[in-house]
Amino acid sequence: MKRIFQALAAFFAAALLLTACKKDVKESRSDAISPEILGLIKKQGFGTSTAQKVEGGYLVEGDILLTEEHLRSTPRYEMLRVGTEEQYRTSNTVLGLPRIVTVRVSTTLGTSALDSFRYWVSTRDACNRYNAVVGLTLRFVIRPFRSTIASNITITAAPSGVSYLASAGFPTDQGNPFNIVRVNRPVLNGWAQVTRTTIMAHELGHCIGYRHTDWMARQFSCGGAPSNEGAADPPGAKWIPGTPTGPVAGSWMLACIGNGVNRPFIASDIAALRWLY
Repeated sequence: MKRIFQALAAFFAAALLLTACKKDVKESRSDAISPEILGLIKKQGFGTSTAQKVEGGYLVEGDILLTEEHLRSTPRYEMLRVGTEEQYRTSNTVLGLPRIVTVRVSTTLGTSALDSFRYWVSTRDACNRYNAVVGLTLRFVIRPFRSTIASNITITAAPSGVSYLASAGFPTDQGNPFNIVRVNRPVLNGWAQVTRTTIMAHELGHCIGYRHTDWMARQFSCGGAPSNEGAADPPGAKWIPGTPTGPVAGSWMLACIGNGVNRPFIASDIAALRWLY
């Protein structure tokens, strides 16, 4: 009986310890964003209602990745007005113009060689959209299929289970483009090629400094209740002469997109690109 009692005592002690360990692990893995970080996100001019902690930093506006470096930098903003919807960018743009930005598609994209090649084609076509705009001092060069050569921007697979289609960040304080685009491979594998091309062009737009055209009214492209992604206070405003004065649909930098949608550059997009680059 004494041995049985000792065994039971050891069992309950171990169970108690295991329970305590589980609680500690759960608390240490919490993805809650601290009030300090939320304050930094607001200071940078972004809304915090949908902010989430992800690999590499914090995701805002559905697809913009803010790194710790970006959050702790001094925000300076200028607004590029395009019709009644507005192009918006931070002062972090690509410097050293004229400049070539190299892009590589990681071999982790696609579940087969054919899938990987389709992503490469989408990225190539997205680069070609920028390069077809006459007068730009910034050009994109895509590395050959399955290249492992170091590049300014790498298109790679996002971690499993993410809630976004793709994500990217803004240029660094040193004037280099953001260096990675993460793609939700399980979702986009089945999407139309032209939509994936538009998404790649959109994320490259973030990498060189553009925010969403409808940042102040996400319902314009996302539907649902009116929502504002936030802006720094006070933002400077620069209207681009010759751009439309009415609402503009179809911009490549609208916040949301559905499968089958294609958004090549429209006239106001081209005006915004030429103004900046």
